[in-house]
Amino acid sequence: MKRHKTIYAGVFYREADRIGSKGKEKVYYILFKKDGKLFEEKAGRQYADDMTPARAVGIRAERIEGKRLSRKDIRKREKAAKEAESSKWTIDKLWTHYKENRNPGKSLKSDEGLYTNYLKEPFSDKEPHEIIPLETDRLRLNLMKTKSPKTVRDVLGLLEQIINYGKRRNLCQGLQFLMQKPKVNNIKTEDLTPKQMSKLLKAIDKDTHAQAGPMMLMALYTGMRRGEMFKLKWSDIDFERGFIHIRNPKGGVDQQIPLNDAAREMLKNHIKTGSEYVFPGRGGNQRTDINKAVNEIKDKADLPKDFRPLHGLRHVYASMLASSGQVDMFVLQRLLTHKTPQMTMRYAHLRDETLKKAANVAGDIIQEAMKEKSEVANG
Repeated sequence: MKRHKTIYAGVFYREADRIGSKGKEKVYYILFKKDGKLFEEKAGRQYADDMTPARAVGIRAERIEGKRLSRKDIRKREKAAKEAESSKWTIDKLWTHYKENRNPGKSLKSDEGLYTNYLKEPFSDKEPHEIIPLETDRLRLNLMKTKSPKTVRDVLGLLEQIINYGKRRNLCQGLQFLMQKPKVNNIKTEDLTPKQMSKLLKAIDKDTHAQAGPMMLMALYTGMRRGEMFKLKWSDIDFERGFIHIRNPKGGVDQQIPLNDAAREMLKNHIKTGSEYVFPGRGGNQRTDINKAVNEIKDKADLPKDFRPLHGLRHVYASMLASSGQVDMFVLQRLLTHKTPQMTMRYAHLRDETLKKAANVAGDIIQEAMKEKSEVANG
């Protein structure tokens, strides 16, 4: 292609077809020597790059002085920057991978809401090591103005889980500091009076839902968690040996709990649908929710509004055993499949109170015997 001179030394142009339009345009080039070597470089197109001879000569001067990279070097740098950007494990990218490896269900939906509403805007483009204490402190303090300590703790806990997920897989560095979270008094022990229990059992008996009532009875008879009942299969129930196999409980390791007579009788009378699950959901698949149905039974029984139909009955089961005075805390821990004794100890006062009452019985008997002895002596 023919060179055309310009009024500036070391600047020329060639004619070429316009990009994205008909006709021709000038493509400017610069010539210069540096370190004894002659360079010819493209400065830019007349229309596509809005290039002029005056701009081209300015580029030439910057290249000679070493103040400007060549177009080739600029492209290399831009390519490297894009590659570096795509390889960054930002919070948003980590979150995408984290939730892909989570089981679907209520907890994942809840976490998606927490991430979208509270974590995405401040942290989505950041890598974990870029987050500083000031940012998490600001988030915590802002949320505390309108949200409960538990919600704030859940938000910060989710951020921590996402980062730890990436760290365990060597995708990113962890946080460079210990995140401060609000303290939450989350120990809630629910119980029912004999009258409330009677009304609940009547409501369950009258209810027509195939799964809700039996699940509430299962929670009351065995203390099983909601998620454990969702995953319970007929193959997990050993009627012959009298055990229930609990898969992936909250503590992590599979457990076995006794199949008591009440649970055995309920399960034998429970309708089998052909599904492998004891309490199946739609299409015989694993159930993911039953809140509406169990809450309807709770309302018909006129139970307190804050009583949780399934988890609350787990507490009732534990409270009954503890208050009986016949079950020690270690056995109760095993029955509830608590990983540590700390959670079980919330029921210790019930057992202690029962033992005190039992001790007082002995005292009353002795007092009565002493009274009779005194009466005889005074004849």
